[in-house]
Amino acid sequence: MLKRLIKFLLMLVLLVGLLFLASNIALMLAGRDRLYTSVEAIPAQDAGLVLGTSARMDNGSANPFFKNRMDAAAELFRRGKVRHLLVSGDNRARDYNEPAAMREALLKRGVPARAITLDYAGVRTLDSIVRAKEIFGLGKFTIISQRDHDQRALLIAGHYGIDAIAFCAREVPLRLSVKTHIRESLARVKVVLDLYLLHTAPRHLGPREAIKR
Repeated sequence: MLKRLIKFLLMLVLLVGLLFLASNIALMLAGRDRLYTSVEAIPAQDAGLVLGTSARMDNGSANPFFKNRMDAAAELFRRGKVRHLLVSGDNRARDYNEPAAMREALLKRGVPARAITLDYAGVRTLDSIVRAKEIFGLGKFTIISQRDHDQRALLIAGHYGIDAIAFCAREVPLRLSVKTHIRESLARVKVVLDLYLLHTAPRHLGPREAIKR
């Protein structure tokens, strides 16, 4: 009985390891030739999709992932690399509103209100990507987030036939981002399961919403 249990556990560990490896390979391939770190090098697009995150960390301090992401989005807009920004995030709680926080941060950075559209139903990366196409009519856009998140988003975009590229916002020092990297490692496995095994659909779709340009 003990030998069988040990054998089962070893096989489970092997399976998880293979799944993790396959997920990372899939994400690296998705990001190949589609990830940019230079504002000068990235092609200009009509729209940029800014993926949501909390403006504050669990301890109440400013979230550096949020700051760096907003800095990147505003810089791309200023340099003419995107003409409009779709900010997509979670808004499921009365006191938690990622899109509104992103809009406020972008306004402070000089992006005009007319150039910002809010998507309040981007509860997951998958939802944000799919809704950009199905609800807001974007078949081609620039994803704006940190590198690991960008790779995951590009895999989703490719799966849904979206012609996307991604810009990598400045990374956060490891001492401030350990929890985020752990969550991202799990999310990289989950996205492969969502796309190819579970066929997970967005939680909220609905009527088309035109982006005013």
